Amino acid sequence: MDEEVIKALKNMKGEKKKSIRGEEWIEEQGLILFRGKVYVPRDEELRKEITHLHHNTSISGHPGRWKMLKLVMRNYWWPGISKYVLNYVDRCDICQRGKALPEMPAGKLMPNPIPNAPWMDISVDFIMGLPEAQGYDAILVICDRFTKQVHIIPTMKETNSLGLACLY
Repeated sequence: MDEEVIKALKNMKGEKKKSIRGEEWIEEQGLILFRGKVYVPRDEELRKEITHLHHNTSISGHPGRWKMLKLVMRNYWWPGISKYVLNYVDRCDICQRGKALPEMPAGKLMPNPIPNAPWMDISVDFIMGLPEAQGYDAILVICDRFTKQVHIIPTMKETNSLGLACLY
């Protein structure tokens, strides 16, 4: 525990009212309250669990930095609570994945150049998830961008790179 809390507890034991410093520290039902909020001792696991319950549960839904701080500080207090909670939110992997990064715009979209000869520029694609027919359950589609001519080759979903090279 913090030295200030230990000092306050020693002073509280000497008084009958169980309060010190004009209602700043109070002991109620075995809990130490600081300004009406539950004091959380210097226990990293306990502080982490409190923060986790206010941030990572499905009910809380990963609130942002300031809403999270407001939620935790509604009922709890410890020295450095603001810094602790804000660091916790900043390090949350799920929150970081959903955050839009400030980036420069990608630039103007440029169309692909028009091919000038047949079969010089092609596209290749697999169509999978088809019902099995004659032992095949996928199709390899090779399309010429100049003539729009298509070659359709039946294949299996489990085709590896060597099999693709043979089909091509």
